[in-house]
Amino acid sequence: MSNSQHFKYSTGVIAYPIAFVMIIWIVFWMQVRFFHSIKSFGIYPQKLEGLSGIIFSPFIHGDIQHLYHNTIPLFVLSTALFYFYRKISWKVLIYGILLSGFITWCIGRPANHIGASGLIYVLVSFIFFKGIFAKHYRLIALSLMVIFLYGSMIWYVFPVKEGISWEGHLGGLITGFVFALIFRKSIAKPKQYVWQQPDYNEEDDPFLKHFDENGNFIENLEPEIDEIVELESPPKVTYIFKENKDN
Repeated sequence: MSNSQHFKYSTGVIAYPIAFVMIIWIVFWMQVRFFHSIKSFGIYPQKLEGLSGIIFSPFIHGDIQHLYHNTIPLFVLSTALFYFYRKISWKVLIYGILLSGFITWCIGRPANHIGASGLIYVLVSFIFFKGIFAKHYRLIALSLMVIFLYGSMIWYVFPVKEGISWEGHLGGLITGFVFALIFRKSIAKPKQYVWQQPDYNEEDDPFLKHFDENGNFIENLEPEIDEIVELESPPKVTYIFKENKDN
């Protein structure tokens, strides 16, 4: 697949992230208006009943500020995921939720862990390491942009602030790195130029023909004249006439 085909816009690039964010806001609205107990459906580490939170926790938030801080990076990063890695985007999202949630369940403190921040760390980690492994200028540029925008988030994989699930952040960071390794073969490979082909010959390159032996550029080249082969004697043509006896 060429780069132009791989990095191609489609409706899902925007539609899926918008739908995902809208679901989170609808769940929060239902939590505030009707079902206050939704907040208790988070990940409760090392308890069997807390395993269900692996699926539900990314859609649950403590308050409007918590939801707002997660909405923008989730939308930006998921949009980048669907644009640059659309073939594996759903795998990264679904398995990212499951694996990062399971890691949180294994290493987390005995508390209710909720919020989409774990998934955000999955996306930050995956996009960054995937671009580095790809060695493609567009993906490396994306990795640098992610670090520029969200690089400060690295501090929150440590217990630096009370009330923040650093275990969920750490689980997301580990998950994104693992996925970047697993899906290394899904990287869009750079286009191979003519001079990188094994059968390339400089003498046949039409561009290099514009340079002389001293490296000077020649704008107008003299047309090549095919070699004229002289024959020892002109060809002899014999015509045979047949009389028509019907007349």
